[in-house]
Amino acid sequence: MKGRVLVAGFATRHVACSAKNAGYEVHAIDAFCDQDLQWNTKSCTIFEDLESLPGQIEEICKEIDPDYLVVTSGAEEISVSKKISGSCKDKAGIFTDKRKIQDFFRENSIRVPAILSDGSYPTMLKPCKGAGGWRNTVVESPEEENNFCEMWPETPYIRQEVVKGIPCSVSCIASGGRAKAIAANLQYLRGGDGERAYGFAGAATPFTNEKAGELMKEAERIASLSGCTGSIGIDFILSDDGIYAIEVNPRFQATLDIIEMSTGFNIFEAHINACKGIIPGSLPKAKKVIARRIIFADRDLIVKDDLKKYYPYVADIPRKNSQIEEGGAIISVYGEGDTLAGAESSLDKTIKEIGRYISRW
Repeated sequence: MKGRVLVAGFATRHVACSAKNAGYEVHAIDAFCDQDLQWNTKSCTIFEDLESLPGQIEEICKEIDPDYLVVTSGAEEISVSKKISGSCKDKAGIFTDKRKIQDFFRENSIRVPAILSDGSYPTMLKPCKGAGGWRNTVVESPEEENNFCEMWPETPYIRQEVVKGIPCSVSCIASGGRAKAIAANLQYLRGGDGERAYGFAGAATPFTNEKAGELMKEAERIASLSGCTGSIGIDFILSDDGIYAIEVNPRFQATLDIIEMSTGFNIFEAHINACKGIIPGSLPKAKKVIARRIIFADRDLIVKDDLKKYYPYVADIPRKNSQIEEGGAIISVYGEGDTLAGAESSLDKTIKEIGRYISRW
């Protein structure tokens, strides 16, 4: 065993599995404690809300005395006595606020969708706080903007130029003002209408677009300038007229598992090394294309079947009799192939099989 790790945040399964595969004893505090998280941890504790999380971290740190504390989504800015292995809360706080992200991009001459003045339409409305694209909404008129404000009262937001193109991302490892791009990834969005349309719904890696090399170079520049430490992701839109930076994610990204499946490269180990001032010397080579989709509930439901029989083609496997609200994530599904089309075909096959169960719930 290389050491004891405590992973804490809204969703930790991908990080916990990476840490276990790297040879660490893993403990987790998570909002779901899905089956596969339990399989890969020494202990797994559910937290009810982010306000209670710091106290639970302190309690478990006293019990297990972890060598490393790492945080995931929702926990980037927590205050605890144990030093966090990764970006400090003040640095992470810059990139969990979309206004501050916009300022960072502008100050460093990074191309980004412009902030629009009041009364300009269409515009993308983005809450200043929040992850995964949830609540991001394109509005075409003052009436639609008023509806947004009524739905999310007292929620600060930015008004951003709408840029059409391919959503994508680059995963990097950063330390001491240096960074190495690990993989470029295609992103899947939920689609449809309303506040979920631009929500993250999965990804595929590697992203083999002819601009992938340019994306990775720009991501390395942004990650180096960010001052972040460890795993960091940069979201982009690849449009017909060039590359636009969208967000900086100062934490492990949801693409972690598909990158590891594609390349064999362990991102948790690279993250810990970055905390010691070491970044990868070369880019890991993709051996196959991996695609992941998240299946969401189209209604309130109760999980009536145990879907673990589809493992390892699924992850975030809910416990039987779990209650999932309409719009909530049910399970993640993987596909693989020599090409993106092959990976997506494999993915769709498993989604259809699982869909037959979900339709009965």
